[in-house]
Amino acid sequence: MTDIQQAVREKYGAIAASVTKASTNTGCCGPTACGCGDPITSNLYSEAETSGLPVDAVTASLGCGNPTALLALEAGQTVLDLGSGGGIDVLLSARRVGPTGKAYGLDMTDEMLALARENQRKAGATNVEFLKGTIEAIPLPASSVDVIISNCVINLSSDKDAVLREAFRVLKPGGRFAVSDVVVRGDVPAGLRRSMELWVGCIAGALEEQEYASKLLAAGFTDVEVEAWRVYNVEDARSFLTESGLDVDALAPQVKDKFASAFIRARKPAAETCCAPDCCS
Repeated sequence: MTDIQQAVREKYGAIAASVTKASTNTGCCGPTACGCGDPITSNLYSEAETSGLPVDAVTASLGCGNPTALLALEAGQTVLDLGSGGGIDVLLSARRVGPTGKAYGLDMTDEMLALARENQRKAGATNVEFLKGTIEAIPLPASSVDVIISNCVINLSSDKDAVLREAFRVLKPGGRFAVSDVVVRGDVPAGLRRSMELWVGCIAGALEEQEYASKLLAAGFTDVEVEAWRVYNVEDARSFLTESGLDVDALAPQVKDKFASAFIRARKPAAETCCAPDCCS
């Protein structure tokens, strides 16, 4: 296991344990959570979506978007959530694909998996399965999933190319990739970028938006879109940066419009059909 994987496992294991221990707490996802509170994790889901979900699934939501809203899920589809955490996006997906569909959640943290399975039990979701494993080596067969979602998790991986290759492998031909993630927009000084990433909670570092698109294309995806929807500025991170000993006002021009939550969409090409004279009867 890489140092980054171990750090992520320890951090999110502690968050899950905190939520489980104090499940009656409200408002924040816990003292060690990623970007707790505004502007990263707030106002991502509607009341209609969270209504009826176990409170711990909502409390343990550590994302930066709502990947289940990125595309229409259909009854009977199979959905995979990379880095499923407390299970909110898996449970929402399970509702949409219905009893004839399947929603998988993949996580490497035992504490998160235990929390997610308890949330599944409370929700009465019978079309859900949580798997233990890493997003760099997905424990599912090739061409077995219709849709892959993820919520502010791929940026935690130290081998994003492996994640995207695996996502491509397990998707069926024509399958969709629809994730929320943090991206960097253009060049940012290394020291400042690291400080902002620490504020966002992205241990491994976010990709520059064009680099993200290029990596998806290199993995074989088509119809790639990277859409920044919530842009962060220096005021959002003022308290954190000040505590880090940085001159926030001097940094403001370098931070402006550089960090954002983004919707990232792509498609695995449909299987080609040969209709040349020598391969069609």
